[in-house]
Amino acid sequence: MPKDPLSAQEEPAASDPAPLPTAPRPRPPTDGGPPPAAQADQPQEKAPASFIFWMVAANFGVSMAYIVPMTYSLAVRIDDLAPGREEVLGYVTGTAQFTYIFLSPLLGVWSDRTRTRIGRRRPFMIGGALLGLLALGGISAAPNLPLVGVSWVLAMVGWASVGQAILNTQADRIPEEQRGRISGLTGLSAQAAPIIGIGLVSTVTWSTTLVFLLPGAVGAALVAVFLVIGREADSRGMAAKAGVSVRTLVASYAFNPRAHPDFGWNWLGRFIFFMGLYFNTAFATFFYAQRLDLPVREVAGTVAVIGAVGVATAMAGAVGGGYLSDKLGRRRLFTLIGALLFVTGAVVEAFAYSFPVLMAGALLMQLAIAAFGAVDQAIVLAILPSRAEAGRYMAVNAFSQKIPSGLAPLLAPFIIAIGATGGEQNYTVLYLSGAVLALIGGLIIFTRVKSVR
Repeated sequence: MPKDPLSAQEEPAASDPAPLPTAPRPRPPTDGGPPPAAQADQPQEKAPASFIFWMVAANFGVSMAYIVPMTYSLAVRIDDLAPGREEVLGYVTGTAQFTYIFLSPLLGVWSDRTRTRIGRRRPFMIGGALLGLLALGGISAAPNLPLVGVSWVLAMVGWASVGQAILNTQADRIPEEQRGRISGLTGLSAQAAPIIGIGLVSTVTWSTTLVFLLPGAVGAALVAVFLVIGREADSRGMAAKAGVSVRTLVASYAFNPRAHPDFGWNWLGRFIFFMGLYFNTAFATFFYAQRLDLPVREVAGTVAVIGAVGVATAMAGAVGGGYLSDKLGRRRLFTLIGALLFVTGAVVEAFAYSFPVLMAGALLMQLAIAAFGAVDQAIVLAILPSRAEAGRYMAVNAFSQKIPSGLAPLLAPFIIAIGATGGEQNYTVLYLSGAVLALIGGLIIFTRVKSVR
């Protein structure tokens, strides 16, 4: 494998046990970074190239495993069992998202307090991948909508738990000077995974079982390799935390925005931005089917073509944005640029009725999502209120994305019904609403987060 482009020096092999963070190097306070109190528990050792590679690969696999069903497979399955009832997709995905939203802080607190020979994060990767893979098989065999819904809740909880554990590992191991670029790589992997996944399942649409299990198998395999290669330090020697009480669990769902204003403003900006994003992606399969006058099952090929071309734009947004934000020492500017690009793409798609125009809008949106997601993730890692409780705070931060992902599909059916005529839903107003929200979210982060440049 080529030398690590993220580091100019040799690093220890990733097969060695993960080094614990060394004593923090003092940093003088500056206008462009968090205050010393926020830096005290920052990881200092650069992550080795092979660890980064397989962490990104695992993130790719997890994204494929659960985003392909969200963007394509579930729509096909629901259309098979209840043709013409598009709103059911919103109910199923929204219920699953809110279930995970409820559980994620509990899992974060549990992860922070886990003391095992294989570390604190890896048990959640193993358990989540097994649960997610079994549940995807359950969806393919489910004979009715209620069983599809229950199975998707379990699949969502499983795969999202793996993704959360990988992100917690990133918070544990990645120092400030690598965050922009590595966040760009993980963002790119999340963008590319469903694109490649939909391309894969488009070749096996004759088998409902393979449509669900093929992405899941890829995800489980890549997570398994990361578990072997990216070894985590034994956590049994870490200071034991107090037992989990009811008060601790309740407190894990919230934080004090007055004590941590940057974390609070960034959370709000992310929430509004992702609400706009999910307005414009939750019903993408049905949207393309309507605008191109195609049967729902035949949309996979169209989505795969748009997505394959979009890999290059996603790479430019994620890696380019992450690299430039590291190089220039600027984060907030790139989140605003991402929001503006998203607005442009959403407006183009709102009024698109041909394949070339739809592709142009989709490419702009993929570029925007990749740029925003990569750089804002680096912001989040810099402003965590406590790195000792990274699992808890990363779960709270995930609310800013998970709540919109559950709420948007529930609200979207009412929006697309506004002015709907002739059996066609009004996707124009949905996409324009998403554009407005994304812009507001980007402006909040750009103007209100102060400790990160």
